[in-house]
Amino acid sequence: MGSIKIAGIDHVVLRCRDLERMERFYTDVLGCTVVRRNEPLGLIHLRAGSGLIDLAAVHGELGRRGGAAPGKEGHNLDHICLRVEPFDEVPLRAHLRRQGIEAGPLHHTFGAEGVGPALYLQDPEGNSIEIKGPAEH
Repeated sequence: MGSIKIAGIDHVVLRCRDLERMERFYTDVLGCTVVRRNEPLGLIHLRAGSGLIDLAAVHGELGRRGGAAPGKEGHNLDHICLRVEPFDEVPLRAHLRRQGIEAGPLHHTFGAEGVGPALYLQDPEGNSIEIKGPAEH
């Protein structure tokens, strides 16, 4: 085997203080769907396009392995970027506002497909989420 060739992101795992609240955010606000629950590990697998976002309770078996719960002084990661189609800023912002969420200003950021429009917001536990549209050609 030569070098590793990454085909895409399979999943990310977020350790959560309030698993139910986080599940509601990722399903109700971002449109993910529950694929599977692993109660013994304290884990919920959510479909996010072709990949998964897994939510792990900090007090569950898997979550305890990560040490202290994420908080103001330490986060699980910098951000998750979710590619959306279509990316239409006005309806996206309207949807978020109905959920009580204000996204930041429109950015044009580099990602897997090139530079494209993006909005940033936070989930209930302070993780930064980038909602990204297609590359601008």
